[in-house]
Amino acid sequence: MKLKHLYLALAVLGICYTWYYNIQYFQHAVDPSFANFFADAKVNFAGKSLSADLLVVVLTFFAFYIPDAIKLKIKYWWVLIPLTFIIAVAFTFPLYLYLRANAIEKQGRIG
Repeated sequence: MKLKHLYLALAVLGICYTWYYNIQYFQHAVDPSFANFFADAKVNFAGKSLSADLLVVVLTFFAFYIPDAIKLKIKYWWVLIPLTFIIAVAFTFPLYLYLRANAIEKQGRIG
């Protein structure tokens, strides 16, 4: 199995695993909305810690992938920015690594 296939499998896991819980939240919340989802995520210090951790991961991902995608001439790289917030960074980060591996493979370079 090529590493790029592992990245693709992790992207699928990232969307399924995160959205399983998102769907659970929206089905069981008293007043389900995106505003309440983010408010509920900050009800205690554990949630705030996870949110802070995720924010730093997302900013680091963007700092890495935007210049890298431009350098590698990856088409439609910008789509991953809104998808990170709409779906999950657990989906877009491994998806970007898959797209990156494909671009490097097509350019005949070893990744």
